Amino acid sequence: MRNMKVNQTITYFIIKGISDVPELQAPIFVLVLFIYLISLVGNMSLLLLVCLDSHLHTPMYFFLANLSIVDMMSPTVTLHEILLTFITGDNTVLYLPCIVQLYLFGSLTAHELFILMAMSYDRYVAICRPLNYTIIMNFKICIVLASLCWIFGFIAYASFIWFVFKISCFSTNVIDHFCCDLVPIMEIACSDITILKMLPSTQGLILYIIIPLILIFASYIFIIRSIMKIRSSIGRRKAFYTCSSHLTVSILLYATLIFQYVIPSNGLGSKKLHSLFNMAIVPMLNPFIYSLKNKDVKTAFRRRIGKCNVNAF
Repeated sequence: MRNMKVNQTITYFIIKGISDVPELQAPIFVLVLFIYLISLVGNMSLLLLVCLDSHLHTPMYFFLANLSIVDMMSPTVTLHEILLTFITGDNTVLYLPCIVQLYLFGSLTAHELFILMAMSYDRYVAICRPLNYTIIMNFKICIVLASLCWIFGFIAYASFIWFVFKISCFSTNVIDHFCCDLVPIMEIACSDITILKMLPSTQGLILYIIIPLILIFASYIFIIRSIMKIRSSIGRRKAFYTCSSHLTVSILLYATLIFQYVIPSNGLGSKKLHSLFNMAIVPMLNPFIYSLKNKDVKTAFRRRIGKCNVNAF
């Protein structure tokens, strides 16, 4: 297909994908499909475990269930483009579905950052105010916090989409990426996008990176202070262990986003690599981090397996 000319109305985009090399298409398809399926199975298993096991009906695992939902939706929104292109051979996407994909992924990423912030508050209350934990983190508060994370995540990213819709022309309709992402779309815009370029480094950086990061960091300062006051080394280790999974997931996600959007990349290949890690690898790793580093999850899993074996006989 030939590229669109400048100022011509865009009705569809051409997604170039991860690689132009024909020999790499099949291995890339298999790899992406494998990562996607592992991500779905891992997060779905964790979500079902939290729902079915009454021992996990606590605020921490309620927020973890929300995180699992996001980690199933996010790769579904983005990685399907790679899979469909290989199956159908069609690498075009209509203009409106492309913008919808961009909006959904951005909103889900914002929600994930907010839910991690809510989880850090939950860990703060659990460690620093354990006697009042059930009162402060009651069911209504958890519902309100989770709802605000969803609502604010979808509202906050709407400003980006508003300015994307105001792009009046593109130099080409080819997006040199494997999905509809903000930066590649801005790179092919030929109209004035000064405000849109400022949003990632102003609203995006402050709202999605700095504020949640400061609140998470502040929570862990108080958490570490409280842990250090525990006289027993076993008690200190147990207290820190309850926070280690959340801390690992937070560091992994924020490091990926900073490398993807804040630190200048060495080229297009590194941008795609960072995007793939954020969109595919991080959602796949999250349930394993919580499963492998959390005794409650491992115990609940063995309990469910035991019940399944008993019911089978």
